[in-house]
Amino acid sequence: MPIGIVSDADLQKELSSYVKKPLVVTGPIVGPDTPVIQEIPKRGRKDGDVAVPESLQKIIGEEALLNGRASAVNLAAEFGLSPSSASAYAVGATSTSSYNQPKSSILSHINKSRERATKRAAKTLNAALSAITQEKLDYLDADKVSGIAKDMSVIIKNLEPKVDPSSQPNQAPQFVIFAPQFKDERSYDTITVQE
Repeated sequence: MPIGIVSDADLQKELSSYVKKPLVVTGPIVGPDTPVIQEIPKRGRKDGDVAVPESLQKIIGEEALLNGRASAVNLAAEFGLSPSSASAYAVGATSTSSYNQPKSSILSHINKSRERATKRAAKTLNAALSAITQEKLDYLDADKVSGIAKDMSVIIKNLEPKVDPSSQPNQAPQFVIFAPQFKDERSYDTITVQE
């Protein structure tokens, strides 16, 4: 159809070529050839749809890791989500029913956040350890030195990755004994040398 002013007959002919079924008139009829504008259904989440986007699940899981469960529950409540959902997102699961089967994309996002936080904490710890010199320790009381040692051990324990004791085999001492075999002279090649 060319652009410009067209007759009603041309407009009706063009509309009928696009519309396979008869037009449904929902408003007042102005004339027999009046086109009707209909609303296109809205895209996106429908009313009553409770599916939570994965990006929000990742954010709530990261919030639980960095700022604690209470903060994650408050964030989830802002979006109308339950505290149990926040707990599931914190371990990488998509719901409470899949709590023991975390989704790999959410879990990897949480683990990357954990690595970033651990790196920052390690840098701060190294700076703090560098600030504690032997001269400063020499002038402290024994109880303050033991407190510093205790704090450092707690920091080290918290930074180490968690190891499941059931996955580790019983680590008993192992001894490997090597007993070389003796060979007699007949097993070696001989060379006769003339003098």
